[in-house]
Amino acid sequence: MVAVLASTAMTRNISLSEPGLPGAVSSSAAANPALAGRSIVLVGLMGAGKTSIGRRLAGRLGLLFRDADTEIELAAGCTIPEIFSRYGEKEFRDGERRVIRRLLSEDPIVLATGGGAYMDAETRAAVRAEGVCVWLRCQLPTLLRRVALRDNRPMLHGGDPAEIMQRLMGTRYPVYAEADVIVDCGDDSQETTTGLVLDALLNWRPARQLRVLLSTTEYDVVIGDGLLSRAGAFLAPVLEQKRAVVITDSNVERLHLAALMAGLAETGITAQSITVPAGEASKTLETYGRIVDQLLEARVERRTAVIALGGGVVGDLAGFAAATTLRGLPFVQVPTTLLSQVDSSVGGKTGVNTARGKNLAGVFYQPRMVLADTSTLASLPLRELRAGYAEIAKVGLIGDAAFFNWCEAHGAALIGGDRDAQAEAILRACAFKAAVVGDDEREEKPNDGRALLNLGHTFAHALEAEYAYGGGLLHGEAVAVGLGLAFRLSARLDLCPESDAERVVAHIAQVGLPADIATLNRRFSAATLIGHMRRDKKVRDGDLKFVLARGIGQAFTTGDVITDAVTSLLRDAGCDA
Repeated sequence: MVAVLASTAMTRNISLSEPGLPGAVSSSAAANPALAGRSIVLVGLMGAGKTSIGRRLAGRLGLLFRDADTEIELAAGCTIPEIFSRYGEKEFRDGERRVIRRLLSEDPIVLATGGGAYMDAETRAAVRAEGVCVWLRCQLPTLLRRVALRDNRPMLHGGDPAEIMQRLMGTRYPVYAEADVIVDCGDDSQETTTGLVLDALLNWRPARQLRVLLSTTEYDVVIGDGLLSRAGAFLAPVLEQKRAVVITDSNVERLHLAALMAGLAETGITAQSITVPAGEASKTLETYGRIVDQLLEARVERRTAVIALGGGVVGDLAGFAAATTLRGLPFVQVPTTLLSQVDSSVGGKTGVNTARGKNLAGVFYQPRMVLADTSTLASLPLRELRAGYAEIAKVGLIGDAAFFNWCEAHGAALIGGDRDAQAEAILRACAFKAAVVGDDEREEKPNDGRALLNLGHTFAHALEAEYAYGGGLLHGEAVAVGLGLAFRLSARLDLCPESDAERVVAHIAQVGLPADIATLNRRFSAATLIGHMRRDKKVRDGDLKFVLARGIGQAFTTGDVITDAVTSLLRDAGCDA
């Protein structure tokens, strides 16, 4: 989605010639491949210039122009004011909806709609499916000057135009804000405004979207830059109530809360926030209890959404609170770390740590949507970015050898801040996890399915327990060490070549992650680590459960690993007995 200010300084030097003349854009697909096969739908209040701008825009893009009001009048055999007078607004809106859906079902066009058309939920859904929606946003004085001398505006009859227009702005602008592209239109010429719209469309890049399909529900993972500022546009169609409580931590509050709140307010979603201290130490039953109390104090209703803004700790806490408050509130994940964007935000696992271990109190609870704004990654310390990368590499090691090859080629660039590499990795990691979760939503398949996502985690959780889940060892760092140990154990058991284990450890070290226990610069006891493993939630009938590998991309689960083999591995890795 793109927001464009109406300033000539922001436009390119674009000719506004008619079709076929020098400077005209031959087709929308040639101008921007993201527009291929899509209609351009203009929305806005009366006087915004949808028809005049639409005609010029269609000429520039090589598309046919259609005006919904004109098409309705042709179909009805009378004017819009006459339809209102004879049949009322409801009948008009029903006919308008049918006409717009018919027009959008045909070849791509530029379509100017009536001011109230986009207020209909079915029409908005049709526009989202078939077109790119452009809101021509105008301020009240501009609109009043443009409609002052016209008598074909039935909505303005019987009252003061300024009051009527102000009321319409209050009700319609939050819905128009769901448009893909927003262009602020002032008193510039129609040619200048057309240039602004065309420039916005040439630069429009849709967010990447991935559909997670489960037996009980389905939802979208949306990936792209600048999603926080347009969060309301994505969430309004999936939320039952335009009210939300944002749960975040003290670090993310300072960096990103204002942008999210503004993005929600743009579409009329009222929100308040709850802030917890940053860090794994907040992921406790005590913090969870305080969040629930604050939600109840805020008088949330069963349709009030809980939005998790932050990393995995916030996502797990907020999801657990959403799942259990009033027996379930709508839940949205807005992950702001690489680790949470590729892992914890997708799949519905929520919970908190206890004195007995990590994530031992929780539930499976799926979000309504995941918004992964890649621009938030720029605020991460390098250490956090690297920690998130461990979960990306893990995907290739579990079941996609070609993706691990990609990681070896692009991992350094990703950690260096390459946005294209980051977006590609997030999409591929989420797609892999979505497929696994779709096949085994509640981790009920003991030897495959979702359990495979725990590659390296048996070791990782034991190491984290030694750090009391504090900042001394990040989850992704623990996973990185765990991946190396899992492959070394696999090689020691003659399940995979030793060269594969060395390749895994080498790549982990190459991107700056701890590659083995010795790099943690801390003494560990093998017996103590195994004790932590026995309290892991993956234990079955008292037996340790491991995810091992027969090679890169060939992970499997097993409970047949004898404790002596694990002890020997840990001691050789530098642990005390």
